[in-house]
Amino acid sequence: MKLTAILSNTAFGLVMTATAHAQEVTIYCDDIGFGCKTMAPVAERFNEEHPGKTVKLETVSYQTVVEALPVQLESGEGPDAAIITDLGGLSRYYVDLTPYVDAANFEKEFGQTLQWLRGTDGKSKAINGMPTSLTVNGAYVNLTLFEQAGVSVPEEGATWDEWAEAARKVAEATNTEFPMEMDRSGHRFASFAISHGAELVDEEGNPVVDDGLHAAIDTFVEWHKNGTMPLDLWGAVGGSTHRELFEDFLNANVVFYFGGSWTLSRMDTEVGDLFEWAVVDTPCGPSSCTAMPGGGALVGFKHTPHPELVGEYIDYVAQQENYKEIIAAAVEIPAATSLIEEGVDYPTASERTQVALRTFMDQIPKMAPAAYRFQGWRYQRAMMNALTTRISQVINDELTVEAALERIRQDVELAIQAAEAK
Repeated sequence: MKLTAILSNTAFGLVMTATAHAQEVTIYCDDIGFGCKTMAPVAERFNEEHPGKTVKLETVSYQTVVEALPVQLESGEGPDAAIITDLGGLSRYYVDLTPYVDAANFEKEFGQTLQWLRGTDGKSKAINGMPTSLTVNGAYVNLTLFEQAGVSVPEEGATWDEWAEAARKVAEATNTEFPMEMDRSGHRFASFAISHGAELVDEEGNPVVDDGLHAAIDTFVEWHKNGTMPLDLWGAVGGSTHRELFEDFLNANVVFYFGGSWTLSRMDTEVGDLFEWAVVDTPCGPSSCTAMPGGGALVGFKHTPHPELVGEYIDYVAQQENYKEIIAAAVEIPAATSLIEEGVDYPTASERTQVALRTFMDQIPKMAPAAYRFQGWRYQRAMMNALTTRISQVINDELTVEAALERIRQDVELAIQAAEAK
């Protein structure tokens, strides 16, 4: 009986010890591009190779990441890590993973974009996570509709006005519902605004509301008034709600759609041979032909009880073999320097999609300094939300452009004051 008791106690102790040492972390990610779906094989491999450690991928909507996650983090809750896009805006919640990753490799591969995760601290050397991919805002065009209408596709260097005129002609000739659409997104609109001369933020990190922004809003609102863009998309949704309009392009209901590189894999799988399409060079404004850089990052949060596991997994994902596998499956532009130089094979992507990827990458050298500055700004989200909200109010005749500009200025300044008071 004593022996049985000793063995039982020993077994119980071993179970308790194993339980005590078992670790699990949860990562939020959506299912588009570099996300839960494409990262799953690597996560499964990590779990198999690390007994007692579990990485759990939890698929959530992009809306959840943008709107609900910041609320959770503010209350000290939420996942241990997540793939996010508000890189600078969430920086105060990140944990420094430097002790748990190969810091030299991170600086070598992601040096330029790591700074976007450091918020306003230009001297910080912290490694808070890893950029997952680079994204580029850009234009998709339905070539079949252009052919049916007998209208020439504008060439590289064409202006936004020239694209709008061409899209209107095609839509009228083919009885297509919408000539042009742009996601209801401050990030998408930022490309348009900066190309018109808007700065949005200066080099000291102060918000800028200028004549370039005024000109961009004027044109954008006019296009909604004259039917170039549909009133019920930017105008019908209230507040700062983000709304992707990609479905309209998939269903051939729009001639010209301004979205981004992250939807390429869906174009390949869902459009197929239904119609001919292409990604075209970013239209030019009076100031530049800029798109907005962007991308996601896999980051860890301060409240996690297992920062070492978060860091270990992120370091695992950053290893070239694993990272390359995910990027190829996601059909996205790599953020790692070595893969940008070497190139990536995309075995599941069609030749048309690979051409589109190259077009997106060709836009990177054309990006204005203001676009890079805005992307890394801690208060970028506040400015984007203000743009979306106030432009919609102008479209709905609730504000004049001048009043909207003043409200945008006030919205961002209040957001900065609130953040600095915490």
